[in-house]
Amino acid sequence: MAEGLTHLNEAGEAHMVDVGGKLETTRQAVAEGFVKMLPGTLQQILDGNVAKGDVIGTARLAGIMAAKRTSDLVPLCHPLLISKVSVDITPDQDLPGLRVAATVSITGKTGVEMEALTAVSVACLTLYDMGKAIEKGMEIGGIRLRSKSGGKSGDYVLGA
Repeated sequence: MAEGLTHLNEAGEAHMVDVGGKLETTRQAVAEGFVKMLPGTLQQILDGNVAKGDVIGTARLAGIMAAKRTSDLVPLCHPLLISKVSVDITPDQDLPGLRVAATVSITGKTGVEMEALTAVSVACLTLYDMGKAIEKGMEIGGIRLRSKSGGKSGDYVLGA
C-alpha cells in the first residue's frame, strides 16, 4: 500500500478499506461551502420570488438526501447508517450569497467526512439549479471540511 493512502492495496490498486475489525465510535464531521451571487439574486431568493419555489428549503433537503446516498456517488465509500444530518443555509450579504454548512453524525466504524462534503456540494448545486434562471454566473466555492471528531485519526479542526 502506498504510504498514507488507505484506499490503495499493496499493488497500488484502488480497494475498499476493511473496517470490520474497527470498534464503533461516535463520529461527526462538519463541512462548509458557499454560492456567491449578485445582491439582487440573493434578495429574490430570500424574498421567495423564484419561479421554482422554496430555494433554500429544497437545497437543504437535497443536501440531506445526498449525504444518505454518498456511497452511491463516491467510489469506495462505505454505505453508512447515519444518525443525523443537518444542513444549514444562511444568507451572507458580504459575500453576497448563501453559506452552506452540513453536520453529519454516526456511531460506527468509519467517518462521515465524505457524507458532510457531499451534503454541502449537492446543496450548493441545488441552490445554483434553483437560481440559474435569474443568474447563470453564480459561483460555487469554498467546499471544505471544517471539523471532524472520533475515530482512529482523532479530531481535526480547520486552522487549528
